[in-house]
Amino acid sequence: MRSLNAGKPKDAISNSNLLFLIAAVIFVLMYGFAILRYPGSFLQFQTFFDLFSLNAPLIIITLGISIVMIGGGIDISVGAVTGLVTMCCAVLLESGTGSVWSAVLLALGIGVAFGLLQGYLISYLEIQPFIITLAGMFLANGLLTTIHKDPLNVTLPAFVSLRDFELVIPWLGTKNRLGNFIPLEIKPGAVIAAALIVILVVVMKWSRFGRNLYAVGGNSQSALMLGINVRRTKFYSYALCGLLSGIAGFVYIMTTGAGNVGNAAGFEMKAIAAAIIGGTMLTGGVGNLFGSPVGALTLLTINELIRAAGVNSNYQAIVSGFLLYVFIVLQSVVVWLRGRGDFRLALPSWLLPGRRTAEDRG
Repeated sequence: MRSLNAGKPKDAISNSNLLFLIAAVIFVLMYGFAILRYPGSFLQFQTFFDLFSLNAPLIIITLGISIVMIGGGIDISVGAVTGLVTMCCAVLLESGTGSVWSAVLLALGIGVAFGLLQGYLISYLEIQPFIITLAGMFLANGLLTTIHKDPLNVTLPAFVSLRDFELVIPWLGTKNRLGNFIPLEIKPGAVIAAALIVILVVVMKWSRFGRNLYAVGGNSQSALMLGINVRRTKFYSYALCGLLSGIAGFVYIMTTGAGNVGNAAGFEMKAIAAAIIGGTMLTGGVGNLFGSPVGALTLLTINELIRAAGVNSNYQAIVSGFLLYVFIVLQSVVVWLRGRGDFRLALPSWLLPGRRTAEDRG
């Protein structure tokens, strides 16, 4: 049996997984450099988990953006919708008539409403997604400033308890400068973000919707000829993105404890940048949702490195923009070379899940 398989080519890694691996390697190298340069800060487990905990809303939004981009679309309203959700939840909780659960339902309802409306206009009326989501961004921003113009702290006891709740992992703690041991603390938002990553990766990899979305993003005409309902698939992707924006909005207010007009400002651009850095292509059909948090954490690590170096914060945008250029060019070059057959990267069959070699079967 070994001689029969000796000349068999190994299973080639997909574009989605290849771009994700490139993003993951770059993040590991960057964080490793941060540890070597500033071991007092980045060597602690708490620093890494704080990146995840304090930026869980951005990671959740990036997941939604990635799903829409895989389907060949775009949504620039997610930041404004997230900000609207935070303010609406704050007003409801401070009014004395709402509970934490009603605020959760309100957040999900607002997000889904925007997702359904924009998804219908884009998918069934075939209006350009950039125009529709730009209108959605203006609408959400207008509603946000109309509902409440000033920052609003939430003082409802049940919500304050949720905001201050932390998961404690004693065996991953570190000692401070005084020699006192401090256990690792994780915010609930990080747990929600991690759970969503796992769920959505499973959905995109093994569900019919996920497979259809990749096909639609790759070539909608070919997907239509294969019997895939292209309109419905795109509609579901925008509805799911809206739902994730609603979840991100509640996670945001759960993390900060306040509604603010400036909440989630610019999140849509950061999320798009994080999705691209994580290996999701704007042209559609290529992307790995594991890359979404990797891309977000890469951007956040850059910001933390610049802050730790005491450099002007303006350099954060400069470095982020330059890094985005690099990843866009890298993605294009890799996909072009693989299309020509000049670039090959394969993994052994035993590393690919769900694959068995002839030796294993025989």
